Amino acid sequence: MRLTFTIQRFNPEADTHPHDEDYRLEVSRGMTVLEGLIRIKNEQDGTLSLRYSCRSAICGSCAMEINGAEKLACRASVRKELERHGQIMVTPLRNLPVIKDLVVDMSSFWGKVHDVTPWLSTTSQAAAASGQMMLLPGSYQFHNVDACIMCGACVAACTSHEVSKGFLGPAALAKADRFVSDPREPASAKRLRLLELEKENGIWDCTRCNFCVQVCPKDVKPMEAIIRLRRAAIEAGLISTGGARHVTGFAEIVEHEGRLNEALMPLKIVRFNLKRMLSVLPLGIRMLLKGKVPNPFAHPISGIGQVRAIFAAARRRARSS
Repeated sequence: MRLTFTIQRFNPEADTHPHDEDYRLEVSRGMTVLEGLIRIKNEQDGTLSLRYSCRSAICGSCAMEINGAEKLACRASVRKELERHGQIMVTPLRNLPVIKDLVVDMSSFWGKVHDVTPWLSTTSQAAAASGQMMLLPGSYQFHNVDACIMCGACVAACTSHEVSKGFLGPAALAKADRFVSDPREPASAKRLRLLELEKENGIWDCTRCNFCVQVCPKDVKPMEAIIRLRRAAIEAGLISTGGARHVTGFAEIVEHEGRLNEALMPLKIVRFNLKRMLSVLPLGIRMLLKGKVPNPFAHPISGIGQVRAIFAAARRRARSS
């Protein structure tokens, strides 16, 4: 069967804008998109640029956008793509500069991985070398973050990275979670890591869109790693950022009132910042007019005792663990 591959081409040295080119190719049963691209390069157009290596979903080199989703070309079946989308449309990864055609510049990606210090601290390395701390089977859990092959698909799908190129990104933060979770890392070193990660462009800039989880070819679940880092930061007492105050404020309101009081949430976040408090005042007035503000003089809701008992049980469990 002959099939059309539509490929986005762009050569910065010759083109002003990306453009699509169609290639007709005889495809066989079981062919992958990568195999088709390699044949197009070898048989029809030697100027086509793409990156690949292992062809076995191990190296992550062939990550690209196929029919609007970030995938490894070596794992994308031509037959399944045609059945689901009726076409084969191939473009480079988003959110990363294009070097040529389907090849993107990964420099910023690797730079952010380096920024999270993806290695154990000197103190923990010395302790491990002296035999003071050894990893025992089953004594730790890294939540599969070690399965990451650094393909960049999660960064390409990340909505936060799309609007803020400074955001560390899902892959780097998942890697950071692996070292925060390592029992060989001293508590002081973990706190220093979390202090860096809670800053601007860090763990609180994730919008939890879940796209990184959807496109990850190795089921790393980067967003869940970011949630674990947020939880660790709060447990370490790092609650000065707006994101942390939103989480703790939400819990405080629900425990106190048995439900969410949306009128108090902005106040929990802005705290004693008078300028920001005045900026949210119009919002509070609109909420009052729309009936979104509970009556402060009303009796407590039914079952508030059970709600508070849940919070008390959670605190006891946290202290015992």
